[in-house]
Amino acid sequence: MSAVVKIAKVSGKGQITLPRAVRKALGTDHVRIVSEAGSVRIEPVNDVAGSLAHYAKGRTRIAFRVAREQAWEAVVREKHKRR
Repeated sequence: MSAVVKIAKVSGKGQITLPRAVRKALGTDHVRIVSEAGSVRIEPVNDVAGSLAHYAKGRTRIAFRVAREQAWEAVVREKHKRR
C-alpha cells in the first residue's frame, strides 16, 4: 500500500476533516487516534463494538432485547413525567 499524504487544517474547535483519499485508504469511518512521542497516528477501527468494550467493564451483560425494552420504558416514563 502506498502512502497517502494530505494536509488538513485544524478548526477553531480543534476538529479536522479527513480527506477522502485518507478515508478510502483506511476503509472505515471509525478511527482511533494515538498520540505518542510527539506524533499522532490515525488507525482504522473496523469493529466499533470492540472499541467501546472498555466502557462495559464491570457491568452485567443483558440481552439486546431487554436493553431495548428498558430504554423504551425510560423514554415513556420521562415523556409522561414532563406533562
